[in-house]
Amino acid sequence: MRTRLLPLLIVLMAAVLLALGVPLAVSVAGAEQQDVVVDRIDDTARFAALAQFVTVPAGDSDPVDTTNDERRAALIRELVNYYDVYGIRAGVFYGSDTPMAHAPRDWYLPEKGEVREAFEEALLSRRSHDPQQVWPWQRNRLVVASPVIRDGDVVAVVVTDSPTGAMRSRILHGWLVIAAGESAAMLLAIGAALRLTGWVLRPVRVLDATTHDIATGRLKSRVAVASGPPELRRLARSFNEMADNVEDVLEQQRAFVADASHQLRNPLAALLLRIELLAYELPEGNEEIASVQNEGKRLAHVLDDLLDLALAEHTEADLRITDIGALTAERVAAWAPTAEAQGVRLLGDCPPTTAWADPVTLSSALDAVIDNAVKFTPEGESVEVTVAVEGETSTVVVTDHGPGLTDEELTRVGDRFWRSGRHQNIKGSGLGLSISRALLAAGGGTIAYDHHEPTGLKVTVSVPRTRPVV
Repeated sequence: MRTRLLPLLIVLMAAVLLALGVPLAVSVAGAEQQDVVVDRIDDTARFAALAQFVTVPAGDSDPVDTTNDERRAALIRELVNYYDVYGIRAGVFYGSDTPMAHAPRDWYLPEKGEVREAFEEALLSRRSHDPQQVWPWQRNRLVVASPVIRDGDVVAVVVTDSPTGAMRSRILHGWLVIAAGESAAMLLAIGAALRLTGWVLRPVRVLDATTHDIATGRLKSRVAVASGPPELRRLARSFNEMADNVEDVLEQQRAFVADASHQLRNPLAALLLRIELLAYELPEGNEEIASVQNEGKRLAHVLDDLLDLALAEHTEADLRITDIGALTAERVAAWAPTAEAQGVRLLGDCPPTTAWADPVTLSSALDAVIDNAVKFTPEGESVEVTVAVEGETSTVVVTDHGPGLTDEELTRVGDRFWRSGRHQNIKGSGLGLSISRALLAAGGGTIAYDHHEPTGLKVTVSVPRTRPVV
């Protein structure tokens, strides 16, 4: 959930920072250019004031060569010094494009372009409009033109053509400062988002882990209500209350099954004894009394299995490092005579390997699995028991060549009292594999079922090689 929530928060915060940073960057660029434009306006106003008193002697056809005019000489010196110091081209031009004074000497009004537009606008007795915004990646120049007015008439125009390199550098520097601030703010925002999502989702992660523990049989697991939003703390407390109630109900069910199984054994044993005594009074070979005796023995076996199941679900595993290969080989040897009596070959491949398991419960689980495999394997076929290591688990795989199960039956195998409709005539209570699953789960193990090609069932018992948390 954090991987989905955190990008959303980061995108939202980035959008907010961009919404603030972009207008700020535009404002910085505009302010820098406005400062330059204001300076150029002041400069053109000063040059216009100097040019206002420059007169042209009568009959002089080339004002540029009028070097006798001290005011014009002063204006020329100002423009030259201005260009030498700032690198800004400046000039005062009559309406006929003829220069009154200009620097550098080879700069004249172009026929078209921004300088020409500003000049023509100033001829209308108003200052040229502000130039368009220049961005750091552009090499445009700033042109400002102001009219020279004498006796209410425009006699000339002052034009400045400024390079923008320094201004663009200042804009870029300002943008870098903004970018650094935005980056720092983004890092702080990401840190805050990490803390916030961690604070919000920590109880959810704890709740998820506890739910998984309870789902896998560790019913004592509870959520530690320590931090997080009030709603999640209330949810954690409610979850703990629910888990307590569920555990109580399960304990009552287990106690009932165990007590019922235990209490019914004595009356059933007495009943079977009376049936045995009654059999002596009936003719030998009576089918009805034999059927009653078989049903009674089956009921006794079911009660024993119910008691074993209740104890298996309640007993904690005594985990220790166990040689799975040696234990499996022992169970294979123990079941070999039974398999041989049924005409089934029981084969074992049990190399030494260690894992964490309760030897008693694992032996009981293997007994149930091997018994089931031998029981359903036809005469002349074989049952293979193989011990192997797969990553962090040790496995015992029991395969047979019996009729196997369908896909639908595989989803139900191991359920309590469930037996395939094709196997109802075979002795059993339908609790053996359920007991095996409960025994293995108590020690962190698992049992899985699959098809064995070409026919048969494959049962995989897995136990962890590292100590599980149970």
